[in-house]
Amino acid sequence: MYRKDGNSYFIVDAHVALWDARPENQRNIHGKQFIDCFYDYHRNLSPESEVWSYEDYLYQGGERLMKDLFTDGYVDHAIFQPAHLGEFYYKGFGQTDEASELAKKHPDKLTYNHNFDPRNGEAGLDQFREDAAKFGLKGVKLYTAEWHGESRGWSLTDPWAYRYFEACRELGVTNIHVHKGPTIRPLDRDAFDVADIDHVASDFTDLNFIVEHCGLPRLEDFCWIATQEPNVHAGLAVAMPFIHTRPKYFGQIMGELLYWIGEDRIQFSSDYAIWTPRWLVEAFVDFQIPAELAEYAPITTDQKKKILGLNAAKMYDIPVPAELQLADADEPAVGPRGADETADHLVGA
Repeated sequence: MYRKDGNSYFIVDAHVALWDARPENQRNIHGKQFIDCFYDYHRNLSPESEVWSYEDYLYQGGERLMKDLFTDGYVDHAIFQPAHLGEFYYKGFGQTDEASELAKKHPDKLTYNHNFDPRNGEAGLDQFREDAAKFGLKGVKLYTAEWHGESRGWSLTDPWAYRYFEACRELGVTNIHVHKGPTIRPLDRDAFDVADIDHVASDFTDLNFIVEHCGLPRLEDFCWIATQEPNVHAGLAVAMPFIHTRPKYFGQIMGELLYWIGEDRIQFSSDYAIWTPRWLVEAFVDFQIPAELAEYAPITTDQKKKILGLNAAKMYDIPVPAELQLADADEPAVGPRGADETADHLVGA
């Protein structure tokens, strides 16, 4: 929990990972390219005081995660969103065993989501059913640009993907987190395009599609899709650190998201261990839309509370102390919102 100026915030870090990118786990040059790209994001977008050494970045382990998130980082609950990347790493990139065991040990603090790849066909579907039962899954994290043999990506609209989504529906795995953000070397940019979200969100209205990284750099495309699909949500991983390096750009991102989809469908995440949550939480609570972006309404404290944790807590049935709760939001709306409030704000300016 974070407290500032008489306000208390329940924090859910909705996109974290434990990874192992050490040389002994790198299957080929692409494993090094991938973690080097992560480190470039970390080093270039973090405050100088928050930059880790490259060696620390390759592997953190559960003990450090618990300290960075819960002892130092204000986080009340965090959700693992692991990427497999078996073509690049012998044991996979996201550490399934370590992360799931840590979540099992700390169920009040950690939720473990898993992953699947529809290109694994029937055998993969059987494995997913076993994984859902083993881990008690409520969600999955999908990487549509992940390599698989000769394939360098897949679409959410693929026939086999639909078989897996039908299984998600049957198994109660209702939260589908999809990486739709900046490319990561050596993955292909086009394989992260957001267009397929529109199709599946319409066909699986009983599933939540959380677009991680809110579609960046395709924010406009994402907003036009999400505003018409009330089961599409925005994850702020990767968007968050621009609060430090480019606050006006971050203000535009938040202004567009709040205008198009509203504060009830936006989720905070540090994208640990690319960044740590402490400085991001502090910066977001203090953040306000820059004066030169007056077309956007100010971000209210209640909106920040929802984004920082209450939205994800509601989606995952995470208990929130009564004193930190707000009134329940209405059902997710469609269409642009906030026009009247923005107009009032401009008149009063």
